[in-house]
Amino acid sequence: QVQLVESGGGLVQAGGSLRLSCAASGGTFSRYAMGWFRQAPGKEREFVAAIRWSDGRTVYADSVKDRFTISRDNVKNTVALQMNSLKAEDTAVYYCAADRVAGLAFPNINTKNRSSYDSWGQGTQVTVSS
Repeated sequence: QVQLVESGGGLVQAGGSLRLSCAASGGTFSRYAMGWFRQAPGKEREFVAAIRWSDGRTVYADSVKDRFTISRDNVKNTVALQMNSLKAEDTAVYYCAADRVAGLAFPNINTKNRSSYDSWGQGTQVTVSS
């Protein structure tokens, strides 16, 4: 059973940085795609970034491109989200998610779809003050 545990959230001023981490266990992650999603109050959960574990290929939402970086550590079985130049609109609960079938084509039409992901962490709050 896959377990995902996020950490690293907190309060930061606009323009600052935070690094989120997701500790993954219980799966053969070399076959997986891992994603970060976020959900702000009153809004739908939205895609932020994803990475294919096998080769480190990445994809980002337009709203975070050039500010956020997703990466994975094969030894520690962790996925990180480095967030720079944070804005007030980045305030949300951030969730780590795992897709058991990354697919030969990455990214694909399902990569940004939350329903493609089988396992989810409990979330970590990120608050950016303006």
